[in-house]
Amino acid sequence: MEIWGALDLHGLTQDQARAAVGRFVARAAADGARTVIVVTGKGGRFGGGEGVLKRRFPEWLAEPGVRAMVSGVSPAHPRHGGAGAFYVFLKRQDPARDAFS
Repeated sequence: MEIWGALDLHGLTQDQARAAVGRFVARAAADGARTVIVVTGKGGRFGGGEGVLKRRFPEWLAEPGVRAMVSGVSPAHPRHGGAGAFYVFLKRQDPARDAFS
């Protein structure tokens, strides 16, 4: 699996992370990427439980502008961040459709 790039959300607020995910996915899709990694972190550092970025990440991928570019998501292999990271699979872009937009 060829990975186009990775986005690390550590240190970002929810709003910053949401915007960064949208920009990153759009840029990757425009470049014809098929797989990217997004590192949310595992969370739980300050109060146990799952981190807020990890919990909100699926919501951000489901937003209309992003959802149209994403074909799926899967937890990353330990060498790519494991439980604190995700593979995001992007749809093939249709050049013919873009030509008539």
